[in-house]
Amino acid sequence: MTPSYRVHCVAAIVVACVVVLGLSASTGRDRKGYEVEAQVYSVPTTQSDAARAISAYERLMERHMDMTERNLADLAADLKVLTVKIDSVDAKLTQLDQRLARIEKHLGIAPALPDPNAPPASKVPEGIPLPVRQ
Repeated sequence: MTPSYRVHCVAAIVVACVVVLGLSASTGRDRKGYEVEAQVYSVPTTQSDAARAISAYERLMERHMDMTERNLADLAADLKVLTVKIDSVDAKLTQLDQRLARIEKHLGIAPALPDPNAPPASKVPEGIPLPVRQ
């Protein structure tokens, strides 16, 4: 192989590379740029069965607490009414007891002895209502 043959081969290879690079770069210059808008379609999120069960339970508990609160308020109002009625009955019984004591004194009848088997009277300060047994 002669040195001129080698120089010609290297020159041919360099020319071939320049032509290939030139063709690959020149074809893209005249192209127009296309923009494609991608539309992303999504499915709306849905609740799982567990999430629906939890929200239903929360609504149920809110309704139960509201109902309980209303019932307790009604019970408190009823207790106030009953307390007033019991106080009026107690006042009437006290008046009857005093009247009976005056009648017994006027007629000269000794008051009956207290029942020995009766439980002792509880000493409750005034203003504190006694519990009502049903």
